[in-house]
Amino acid sequence: MGAVVAMELRTVRDLSPRGLKILLRADLNVPLSAGQVAEDGRIRAVLPTVRWLEERGARVAVLSHLGRPDGKVVEELRMAPVAKRFGELLGTDVRALPECVGDEVSRAVEGLPPGGVVVLENVRFHPEEEENDPAFARELAAPFDAFVNDAFATAHRAHASTVGVARFLPAYAGFLMEREVEVLSGIRDNPRRPYHILVGGKKARDKLGVLTDLLPRVDGFLIGGGVAFTFLAAQGHRVGKSVVDESLVDTIRALLRAAKERGTEIVLPEDLVVARELAANAETVVVPANAIPDGWMGLDIGPATVERFAGVVARAGTVVWTGPLGAFEHPPFAAGTAAVARALVSSPAFTVVGGGETGEAVEKLGLADRFGYVSTGGGATLDFLRGKSMPALEPLRAA
Repeated sequence: MGAVVAMELRTVRDLSPRGLKILLRADLNVPLSAGQVAEDGRIRAVLPTVRWLEERGARVAVLSHLGRPDGKVVEELRMAPVAKRFGELLGTDVRALPECVGDEVSRAVEGLPPGGVVVLENVRFHPEEEENDPAFARELAAPFDAFVNDAFATAHRAHASTVGVARFLPAYAGFLMEREVEVLSGIRDNPRRPYHILVGGKKARDKLGVLTDLLPRVDGFLIGGGVAFTFLAAQGHRVGKSVVDESLVDTIRALLRAAKERGTEIVLPEDLVVARELAANAETVVVPANAIPDGWMGLDIGPATVERFAGVVARAGTVVWTGPLGAFEHPPFAAGTAAVARALVSSPAFTVVGGGETGEAVEKLGLADRFGYVSTGGGATLDFLRGKSMPALEPLRAA
């Protein structure tokens, strides 16, 4: 990528943290299994900022959401398992507090030794969080001297813990936030060409805005996962029981016409792994993408599609990957995602994984450190690349 001037942010380096009480917004929205953290990539991503503050004698309270509790206390979504894993990774005792606002938080933070760290309770237990309620934001901010935002994955949301608190505290970006903005600015503003987006995931509706907004910016799209079936249906192909959003068929036909007029390549699957049901022991068959039998559903891309996608990424300058290419959590439908991941890490292109499930997939495959960059962002990564508003970045801009 060529020289790009990324958005100038005030960062923790502009802060003298010794003795200060720091509210650190992180994204610790990690998968849990049997009351334990199942995958800790997002926790590890924020450790450099926490360690930097810890080593300089700050008193740090880490705040995050976990899951979708819809403004209610959900016992299975408490932060205690996350705090436990945080402590193991930091090599220190990290206590989980039973609240994120109130006198108990104030007393606990006041009582922390220099370099001490606590994890506050799930901020989405309060409906005021997603409403960006000013009174709740003031209550979150009250015990603290400064706010550090290292939660890039929530930067596209105007919530009390990402935007609201910055009205009451001096606000700074953590190292993860800084790095995400730097890398993604380079791709958004001056990507190495050819620039391709590899699109998977379950639903076409979730990715339609991305495809529409990025059409003028990219050289091509590779489309797999559940997203592909609405495209195949729009071309008049038989898709069996595969998931299709009928309400989008006309929109996708228009998108395909616009891409053709612009000369933007859209590569759809040539073959698919199909089954009668989504199950670990399902009988599978590879069929042409335009001939899925009635009663069967497509659940992974086939070997010819893998080869086609691999050929495109081998010649690419930049590839951003968002969404698994099949139902990768089930072994019979994991091969396409794994094979394309290996093709990407073998490519000379600058390769970016767009967070979310895709990040979990490459972690599971043990390939995360071989990509050019693994974003924590998911939806935030795509919104940034689309040039959308990022409300949580605005309070962090350098004056």
